[in-house]
Order: sequence, then C-alpha cells, then structure tokens
Amino acid sequence: MTFGSRIRQAMDARGPLCAGIDPHPALLDAWGLTDSAVGLERFSLTAVEVLGPVVAALKPQSAFFERHGSQGIAVLEKVVAAARDLDVPVVLDVKRGDIGSTAQAYADAYLARSSPLAVDAITASPFLGLGSLDPMIDTALANDAGVFVLALTSNPEGRAVQQARGDDGRTVAGAVLAGIAARNAGLEPLGSVGAVVGATIGQTEEDLAVNGPLLVPGLGAQGGTASDVRRIFGEAVGNVLVSSSRGVLAAGPDRARLRDGALRTADELRELTA
Repeated sequence: MTFGSRIRQAMDARGPLCAGIDPHPALLDAWGLTDSAVGLERFSLTAVEVLGPVVAALKPQSAFFERHGSQGIAVLEKVVAAARDLDVPVVLDVKRGDIGSTAQAYADAYLARSSPLAVDAITASPFLGLGSLDPMIDTALANDAGVFVLALTSNPEGRAVQQARGDDGRTVAGAVLAGIAARNAGLEPLGSVGAVVGATIGQTEEDLAVNGPLLVPGLGAQGGTASDVRRIFGEAVGNVLVSSSRGVLAAGPDRARLRDGALRTADELRELTA
C-alpha cells in the first residue's frame, strides 16, 4: 500500500491529528525525567505507546534525538520500531535538503526498507531547487513511503524566500506546490508527496489542492487553532494532517491525561475537517 493510501486510511479511521514527539529538555523536566538518553527513551516510548493507537501518525523530531549523540539515535530506532509494531505511520521530521549522492544517502538512511531508521515519510527542504529532492522522492515512492516538502512554513523569516517571485511571476511556494501536484496527478486516494503548510501563516492565495497530504504544524503552543486550519485550507481541508507536539505532550506523564487530551484534539479537528 502506498504512503498516500496508508495516511488516508489512518486519517479516516482516527482523525487528522499527527502527534509530535519532541523530547525538549523542558518537557523532559516537566515529566520528571532527566535530560539524558535514559530520560529520552522513557519519554519517547511512553508517547508512542499511549498516543500511537489514537492518532493518525506520529512525528518524532530528529534533532531532539540527535542532540544525545549515538545513544539518542539508538532511541530513535527504538521509537520507529515501536511505532511499526503498533502499525501507526511515522513521519520523521528531519527537513533534509541536499543534492546528488548526498540527497540519495539521506534517502537511503530514512526511506530504504533495509535501514533501521526506515520510516513512512520524512520532511524535506526544496530550497536548493525542487529537483534536488528527486533522489528522496524517487526512493520514497519505490519503497511505498512519502516525502513532505516544505512549502509555506510558520516562521516569519521564511516568507522572504517562500513568497519571492520568479521571472514567471509565480512565488517560490507556488512553484513548489505546483511541482508536488504534478507528482501526485491522477493518483487515488492521495499521492505520496505532501506539502508542509503552517497553521499560523494567515491567509494565502496559493493553490493547496496538491492531491497529497498536507502536514500542518503550528497548532497549540505555536498559536495555531483548529479554526485557523479551516480558514486557511478551505476545500483542501480534508487532506490536512495537523501536527501538535507540545500541546499534546504537556498532558503527560499521566497516561490517561495524555491519551484523553489527544482524543479530544483529534475529535475537534475531525469536526472541522469533515
């Protein structure tokens, strides 16, 4: 089954919430855990165990594992394996972007089925040119995985690049979105190349109907609301996968509160994206 089909199925079954796993030092402390590989593992595997059965996808932020060196990467491998055992899709937030053989090496690390870090999808940056992501996208499709390409991010400084216009008058973001749509043309129920569009971008005139999943960070701690999602995405709202990390994780370490909070958020989003 393609990634587009799997994520569509998961969203239909459990709602459009993607729970981020961001083991930020402050969150580890709030959970009564040490900022160490031991605390990282307990935090992350608890999040997978509690949230995996009730959300559409899990999104570990690779940087918070990498900061613990090889021990952190070993924990990330355990997180991926635990999520796989629960049959919940994993979107690894790595935002990789490079060219040629280096881009292929990133693809092999995260998208080839033989890798211990093989996930369902990764995030990637197209700002070396969308074509620079071809090794990642091609490898993803060959392995029934996916790629979420940054298009309209929540950070204010991103606008200088993403809203810049080329000689054809089209914005950089518009060109990225058009390229994604071309990759997904004619595929059902969704293509496997998605776009990252922030919940805090305000209004946009860009065409978000890319026939692929739309990963939407910024809900909760970053200020985005469920109603923002409805307003921004309009007719494409049925394809959004809304990411919340700290807003969900702050309910821990109590497992019941963590699960119930995720279920409430998923239900709220389901109503707005129906």
